[in-house]
Parts: sequence; structure tokens; C-alpha cells
Amino acid sequence: MVKPSELYYSSIKTGWGQIIAIWSDNGLWELSFPQPEEVAAADIPPGMSALTPEQEAHMWSEQLATELRMYFQGFPVPFGVPIDWRCYTAFQKAALLYAADIPYGATASYQVVAQAIGSPKAARAVGGAMHSNRTPLVVPCHRVVGANGSLIGFGGGLDLKKALLLLESGG
Repeated sequence: MVKPSELYYSSIKTGWGQIIAIWSDNGLWELSFPQPEEVAAADIPPGMSALTPEQEAHMWSEQLATELRMYFQGFPVPFGVPIDWRCYTAFQKAALLYAADIPYGATASYQVVAQAIGSPKAARAVGGAMHSNRTPLVVPCHRVVGANGSLIGFGGGLDLKKALLLLESGG
């Protein structure tokens, strides 16, 4: 599995901060967490070009911008942009696809995900798969929690995980 040779970025302003989306010709490759604008700009890999209106991914970027803005306003958004799944192992992809289907406002434990994808003893490996998620929010790995509902493990930090789950619970 090879990383795409051409990647492009778009910058999306939301009520929670600036988000950088990295696109391939197959779809969303990577998504940053919301950050202050000056911090988000540092997430753009050196030499990467911005999407142009002529590129197909530009349409996806506009769609994602609308979906993210609605999401951060508390609406249950089913993200519809294509994801470029290259460079994930079969296990990671299975775990992430399961996470992508966890409904807005709901959670599932690492153990439940492991069982659902046919690897009941692989809860820790599910945690590793969630850690490998390049497209958080769109693939809502923040909805995967500890067996007792505890908030453990999240690339954006536990405060952000808690805030996202609180947003989704309407609180």
C-alpha cells in the first residue's frame, strides 16, 4: 500500500477553530483537529498545494466544510465525503469502518468493536487502530471508549474527546 503521490490541502473555518483537510484523488486522506488559525497553518506539509476549483476534491472540500460547520453547531451530520483508505491494514480499516458507523451521540467500547470485527481478544489493537485514524471527526474514533464508559485514548486529547461527546449528547 503506497501513499498517494499527489496530495492537496484545503482549510476549513469552523466555530471550534480552523481545520486542515488533506485530499488525494480518491478522497479525504487526513484531517486535523480544530485549532487556532496560526496553529492550523503549521499542519500544512511544506510544499503541498492548495486545492483548486478545477479539482474534483474541491467539491468534496466544500461538502466537508458544510458538514463540519453543521456538526460543530450540534447537528447530527452523516459525513458523506469519500475517504482514501490506502495505507491502513485490513484490521485497522475494519475497526475504523465500524467506528464510522457508530451513531451520533452513541459510544462503543474497544471490546465491542473488537468483537464486532471478529477479533474478540483484540481490544488493545482496536485502540491502536483508532490511534492510526487520519480522519478524526469524519471517522468518529472519539466515540470509542473504555469498557466502563471511561474516556481513554484520543489523539486530540481527552478534553477534546469529552467536549465532542458532550456536543453530541446535546449537553
